[in-house]
Amino acid sequence: MKKILVIDDDVASGRTLQLHFRSQGYDTAVASGVDEGLATAQQLQPHLLVMDIRMPGKSGLEGLPEFKQKFSDIRVIMITAFHDMESTIQAMQRGADDYIHKPIDIDELDAAVSKILAGNGSEKGMVHAGGGGAGDSDYAMVGSSRAMKEIYKTIGLVAQSPATVLITGESGTGKELVARAIHCAATGSSAPFVAVNCAAVVETLLESDMFGHEKGAFTGAVNRQPGKFALAEGGSIFLDEVGDLSPGVQAKLLRVIQEKEFVPLGGSQVKCTNARVIGATNADLLERVGQGKFREDLYYRFQVVNIHLPPLRERMEDLDQLVPALLGRINRTMHRKVPRLMGEVMDAFRAYTWPGNVRELENVLMKAVALSPGNTITLDLMPEQIAGGISAERAEEKPAAEQSLSDVEREHVARVLATTHWHRGRACEVLGISRPRLRRLISQYGLEAPAGGGAEPKSGMLVEEQE
Repeated sequence: MKKILVIDDDVASGRTLQLHFRSQGYDTAVASGVDEGLATAQQLQPHLLVMDIRMPGKSGLEGLPEFKQKFSDIRVIMITAFHDMESTIQAMQRGADDYIHKPIDIDELDAAVSKILAGNGSEKGMVHAGGGGAGDSDYAMVGSSRAMKEIYKTIGLVAQSPATVLITGESGTGKELVARAIHCAATGSSAPFVAVNCAAVVETLLESDMFGHEKGAFTGAVNRQPGKFALAEGGSIFLDEVGDLSPGVQAKLLRVIQEKEFVPLGGSQVKCTNARVIGATNADLLERVGQGKFREDLYYRFQVVNIHLPPLRERMEDLDQLVPALLGRINRTMHRKVPRLMGEVMDAFRAYTWPGNVRELENVLMKAVALSPGNTITLDLMPEQIAGGISAERAEEKPAAEQSLSDVEREHVARVLATTHWHRGRACEVLGISRPRLRRLISQYGLEAPAGGGAEPKSGMLVEEQE
């Protein structure tokens, strides 16, 4: 029988988890803190540890290395009510196998437990790097959607090795932020991070820019010049729009990735590099391979680890975190104090499809801060394509003064469900209500999920709020 140890300072939550796991056939014990958990683990010898992060005294993140040191084969799921990238990355770096947010979705938890215990210790001996920050606030990633949580986990895992990484996604989704997060988690913010926009540099100069050149290598080369790979020594080099590289540069890049060496333009001496290569593209590289525009062997070198960033329209639930974070960053950069945003502006943001993704959102907010006469961003500061959508929508609605409380509640619940793509767990988090209350509201107002979506999970949420 598999054994599970639950550590949570919330006694009710810990007991609920214990009863659930026992009903699934697991031998389960519960503890209220790290020290008590270590003592219990000595007796139980658990296969799996489910531990809360924020606890009085020693936190779960602080206790995790102790468990991994004393019980080398133990598998770990971290749980928390807080949604931040750094905690996720640190948990994965310190040896966690998964990271789940409260309120806990029973299906997500069961899937994680089954996946981990099915491995039956097949990952013994894995080396986990020490913890570290994910970077300063201006480069921190924001979002707690399911897709972003998975990206945070991948960053924490890939940072432990020097593997080449390819980041894909539409323009403006934040590919460089992912690259910086990997870099900072792996080497710390003090190591060099060198970015190269492969589409912005003239093709004839790109080889020199990346690998450097010797004096007299070409007309105008009056001095020896180190390239970006030399500058990135001990750190990371980020190659943006890597799909636009010329065939000649692709051949040299392949050698760098394979052999960790290159020859400067016009030189004969081989230079070695330990810089980690992180590429990014919004193009379909496999399609370019088929067209003969991208080397197949280089494509597979970049496919060691692939991180795909979803467009903003597919993670609209992150707007509530993205907007305040971007607004704070913009205010610091522009030395302004425009900290507030009218509710109707957020409604307009949720109704817009954001073809330019997070970059477009940032530009819209930057313009609004620059033009705002006071400390609040209003709808009139929005571009027509954003303000117009919400204005047209509201023209068909009742005036606010004629709306009943139930009208307002119905519209808000419907909007949150649409924003979260009818994911009831995330909708409950946004609305601050329990799953049974949400089901009653859906039934009361006759709300219907779009075709093919919104299926109710078979078991609901494990830990629900009391009404």
